[in-house]
Amino acid sequence: MSTNPTALAAMLLGMVGTIATFGFLGVASWATARRREREAFYRSEVLKKLADAGPSGSSAALEMFREQQRTAVRNRLESQRLAGLILTAVGVGLMPLLKGVASHESAWLSGLIPTLVGAVLLIYAYGVAPRQAQ
Repeated sequence: MSTNPTALAAMLLGMVGTIATFGFLGVASWATARRREREAFYRSEVLKKLADAGPSGSSAALEMFREQQRTAVRNRLESQRLAGLILTAVGVGLMPLLKGVASHESAWLSGLIPTLVGAVLLIYAYGVAPRQAQ
């Protein structure tokens, strides 16, 4: 029984590629978690020192905390707006593609799924969420 060297090489390449991909994802996930942990630690140390400084430090610490909260809400809303725009664009682009390629007459309606999900994200990010943040 002889083995095909090309098939063996392709199988080994697939295994090495899979191991490398998941290894990278594991290290990237660990590094991100470690960075967030350090940021939280330094933030808590700064807030602790400001709070120990007396009444003026306490108000500064409280204002710093509130500013961080506002920044987090703003970043979350910007991410939702971007996701909504991307999904809407994908859906709008998918509809003519499916209309031209698909054999079924109403297959282009599948493009409405990402379009409507994107529209809901945009409605939430521009309309509902700013009122909830107040």
